[in-house]
Parts: sequence; structure tokens; C-alpha cells
Amino acid sequence: MKQTFCILLMVIMTVLGIGWINITYKPKLIAWIVPKGWPKPTYRFAQNRLTEEGVALGKTLFFDPQLSADGTIACADCHQQFAAFTTYEHSLSHGVGNHLTNRNATALQNLAWQSNFMQDGGINHLDVQFLAPLTAPNEMGADLEKVVQYLQKNSRYSLLFKAAFGDTTITTQRIGKAFSQYLLTLVSYNSKYDKVMRGEAQFILPEQLGYDIFKKKCASCHREPLFTDGSFRNIGMTLDSTLHDVGRMHITLNAADSLKFRVPSLRNVAVTAPYGHDGRFYSLYNVFEHYRNQVVGGPTTDSLLRRGLPLSNYEIGQLTAFLHTLTDSVFLTNPQFGGTSFGTLKMGNHPH
Repeated sequence: MKQTFCILLMVIMTVLGIGWINITYKPKLIAWIVPKGWPKPTYRFAQNRLTEEGVALGKTLFFDPQLSADGTIACADCHQQFAAFTTYEHSLSHGVGNHLTNRNATALQNLAWQSNFMQDGGINHLDVQFLAPLTAPNEMGADLEKVVQYLQKNSRYSLLFKAAFGDTTITTQRIGKAFSQYLLTLVSYNSKYDKVMRGEAQFILPEQLGYDIFKKKCASCHREPLFTDGSFRNIGMTLDSTLHDVGRMHITLNAADSLKFRVPSLRNVAVTAPYGHDGRFYSLYNVFEHYRNQVVGGPTTDSLLRRGLPLSNYEIGQLTAFLHTLTDSVFLTNPQFGGTSFGTLKMGNHPH
């Protein structure tokens, strides 16, 4: 009789315990605030509300090499924080089996303001963007079904998914939402330029002169404050000899889009070399030299650049000084963005 009572009590406690967990599931919401003077983001936060638990899960996934086919490549290996989450000093990144990627890794910053992704705009939502590098045979080379199985068998991931979503169910959709939650926190908004705009600092003379030149010769494509207009343009480059990358035409199949690539943001540009979709420009000077002497006029070359961009050595020097003011050292070193901890990510340094 006593044994029966004990078993019954344990069953009741278990049921009550499960009910208590479900009732008290209250993830800690993150107040994602647009920096002052910035446009409204395009990402629909109402469909994937940011929580500390969701961001922590996404961060853990981002740094986990076990998601790749051979357990050697994590997202973070090609997107390094100190280089604004791009690949430092490599024109192309290394994937599984020592394969090379097809394009230069882009910086991961201010993604809430993008409506499509990849350098050709081939992906139209941040929540599904992770699928491309995860499954590409020359990047992470993973089988999505096996990735889900790996996560399901991992007890720590069970805890993380339960904390983020209320139960231990692991789906492709939840993986994508977790990735997005982490990536959406990667907001670069605290460079010297930003401090000047907020009245907290002042440009020195070369920076101010460079800013004036920038507004006259560069701002039509690299619009403030994101320093990109999000468009796709052919800046007068030739087809590379090995990758044969036609850019956006690969997505649209429209010859008018040949050699058009997304206009990159210039935020943190001083630390994201090499430049170009294939990393053909090794320094900012190489980029300037292209614009003033090496633009190839073709049927899809942008109308603003068909005659090149006249730049003197003096102007290049001042522009370079200004572009360095776009380096956000807080963003590049913030420990909340880096590391591999399974713990909760604190958001004390989020935009305010």
C-alpha cells in the first residue's frame, strides 16, 4: 500500500511539474531599438520576437562546427567577428574538404535592414538564409536531415530549444529563427562617424574633407546611415577567369543583370579586405584605382561609372581617412557576439 502511494505521488508530481514548466514558460524579450536617425528595418520582428534564450541558441548554432558534414567548419569560421564577421585576408573561404567557396564572404552586420541576401540577392528572407551555406558542398556540406538528428540527440541543444521555444521540438523553421535572432543582434552603430552624427565627437580635418568628397562622389550608391542602397550594380568589372560568376544574372536569368552584385555596406570597410565579390581587390587603394582607371564599359556597366570615377591622389587620401571613421571597434570586440558558450547571451550593449 505504501509503495503504491509513493508511485502515485511521483506520477502526480511529474504531471504537475510538466504543467508548471509549460505555464511558466516566459522567455526574456529583448527590446530591439532602431538607432536614432536610422530607417525602419525590413525584418518583421513580430513573426520572430527576439529573446535572450533564442539569441543564445542562435549564437551556439553559429559557432558549432558539428553542423558541418565533417565536423570542422562552423559559420563563425568564415565570418570572424574582428573582421566584421567576414573572412580576414582571404579572397575565398575554406569549406569542408578544403574546398573553396564561390565568393568572398560578406560582412554580417545590420541585417535587419536587408530584404534579400547573398551577393546576388538569391535568398529573400533571413530565416532561410542559413540553408545555403549549411548545405553547399563546398561550404559546410551538411545534410539537413542529419543536422536535425544531431541536434535532437544533443541534450544541451534540447535544453536550449526548450528555453527558446517552450519545448524540445527541433525543426528547420526553428533553427532558422534562432539563427536570425542571433544575427539580428549584430548591429554596427557606434563608429566615430556615428558619434559625430550624434554630436559626441568631431571629425579631424582629413576626415571632414573626406566626408565632403564622399557625399559628392560616393553617396549615391553608399547611402547613409547604412552606407549601401541595397541595389545590384555592375561596377565595370570583367568576368573572372576561374569562377565565371555572372552575378545577379545567375538568379534572374536576365542578361541585363550580368555582372551585377549587391552594393556592399562601407561600414567597417577598413577591416574587411579583400574586396569585391571574388576578393580581387586587396586594399582600399586597389578599389580606388579600379574606379579611376580600370572600369570596363560594357552593356550592363552602371551608368554612373561608364566613364570611371575621377579621383585624385589627394581625394583618395581624404576619402581613406573618412572611411576609417566607419570602423566600429565596439562591434568588432563585443564579447556578447563572440564565443561558443551554451549560456544565455546578455544584451547589455544593444543599441539604445
